[in-house]
Amino acid sequence: MSIHFKKIVFCSIFLFLGFQSFTQVNSPICKYLNKAAWDSLFPNRYAISTTRSAYSKEVEQKEFYSYASFIQASRRFPDFLKKGTETQKKRELAAFLASMAHETSGGWDDAPGGYFKWGLYFLEERGCENGCTHYSDTTKKKMFPVKGQSYHGRGPLQLSWNYNYAQFSSFYFKDLNKLLRNPSLLSSDPVLCFASAFWFWMTPQYPKPSCHEIMTGIWEPELKDSIAGRLPGFGAVMNVINGGLECGANQSPKTAYRLAYYEYFCKYFNVDPGAACDCKSQRPFGQ
Repeated sequence: MSIHFKKIVFCSIFLFLGFQSFTQVNSPICKYLNKAAWDSLFPNRYAISTTRSAYSKEVEQKEFYSYASFIQASRRFPDFLKKGTETQKKRELAAFLASMAHETSGGWDDAPGGYFKWGLYFLEERGCENGCTHYSDTTKKKMFPVKGQSYHGRGPLQLSWNYNYAQFSSFYFKDLNKLLRNPSLLSSDPVLCFASAFWFWMTPQYPKPSCHEIMTGIWEPELKDSIAGRLPGFGAVMNVINGGLECGANQSPKTAYRLAYYEYFCKYFNVDPGAACDCKSQRPFGQ
């Protein structure tokens, strides 16, 4: 029995025992990542980490970012890891996990177990415990922010801004107002929370391509992209996620950690990171 087949069988059995329908268990992710690997890669996940000094006393020590929830959320996005070559699929998974880990990291350079073992440590954006009003864009009339609600970063890719909550809400609930009225739902439902990360990853928002399109080779840079230094590779993914703060002249020291996470996961999946992995010579999309 091959290693890949064992992973798929293990994943299917695990999800079946987790009361999932047998017809729903298959996920392309299982070929590369099983529960044991998930627990090893993310041992300090939100709320279950033994280092709890960054959490409020109200946070119970129970699982949130579980492997089962991750797989269940992925089923809403059937194209994830189904397009591209084997190398592209491994790179995409590495890029996705790296982006989640970086956005939610609680690590530091000499953290126990190493910096890379602290992904998924946080659930919500630090500094926004009492809300952050600056994530409300009132120019979006059809996705107008609701008074008293905060659209700060939540979840594995830290979904932010009222228009992102509205668009994801429209996709997931067929009702753009559900998360506009109650954005904190992301912090109470782990499957919904992971789905927000998959949605952001898979969805292009002009003038940006989707991260999925970049990592699978679907995105072909236009002339304006080439002039701006935007080329296919993990650097363009960083540009999509946080280009205004991390790319080109605005490059942040944190960018090095995001890239290091990607290289870490590429090594885990035994795949070369590829070309154009940083965005220091790229202008943000739209410029």
